[in-house]
Amino acid sequence: MTTRQLTAPATSDGTRAFVRHAMRQKLLGKDDEHDLAVRWKTLGDLKAMHRLIEAHTRLVVALAARFRHYGLSQSDLIQEGNLGLMQAVARFEPERGVRFSTYATWWIKSFMQDYILRNWSIVRTGTTSAQKSLFFNLRRLRAQIEGDTAAEFNAEGRANIARTLHVSLKDVEEMEVRLTQPDQSLNAPLPGETEDVWQDFIADTRPSPEDVVEELRDTATRSRWLESALRGLTPREEKIIRARRLSDDPHTVTLEDLGRELGISKERVRQLEARALAKMKVAIEKESGPIHLAA
Repeated sequence: MTTRQLTAPATSDGTRAFVRHAMRQKLLGKDDEHDLAVRWKTLGDLKAMHRLIEAHTRLVVALAARFRHYGLSQSDLIQEGNLGLMQAVARFEPERGVRFSTYATWWIKSFMQDYILRNWSIVRTGTTSAQKSLFFNLRRLRAQIEGDTAAEFNAEGRANIARTLHVSLKDVEEMEVRLTQPDQSLNAPLPGETEDVWQDFIADTRPSPEDVVEELRDTATRSRWLESALRGLTPREEKIIRARRLSDDPHTVTLEDLGRELGISKERVRQLEARALAKMKVAIEKESGPIHLAA
């Protein structure tokens, strides 16, 4: 079986054939495993690399079975696991004395878990390491807490899980909702004899057309008042106001910078700025009524 075949058990028949092939592979002893890894890393022996991969495809199959309850196809999980296995082969350092199977297990699980998080829901799930741990361990820990009594999963149980996984109680509650209420189409009909669908009851938080028009009108009016007030300033005052108050990043324009550019002191720039603001306030109040301009 080639490396390309390892990454593509796309059909159900292909998956079954891959599983049968994987389970027939002979397990490697520690010395054989180390010898193959050394030959691959030091000599670039492709046959050793392929043998190392094939011997551990059964590990991919076994780990894929552990994640089957997330509702994703086994073939996709196996494919992702094979990618993780090849990543492990590429990064493995035999001189560290770690068994390759132990090292490969981490990579295989990592690729499978990332795939599950990307595809389990259309909503992004588990963006931090703590949330990922919560996603993959909540069911198991909840089952341990409930035991054989089928007791209700209460606040104390959620608190225990939060402490065990070092996450907040809110994270546990939100993840529990996510895991028990899968994605649902907004076009799905509501329960009962009705033609209404879920999206009919989603509040539209966008501004109304009337609000948009009113905001545009107000913005245009304020711009007109501002430009009118600027025309009442001297060229030097206008330059200071545009640089210090109306530029894209006014905080980067210092009094010293403007003083050097205008050939005056920093204190004189401050005086001109204050005088310009006062003149603009008077001009705008004539149009709009009393206002307050920040000094």
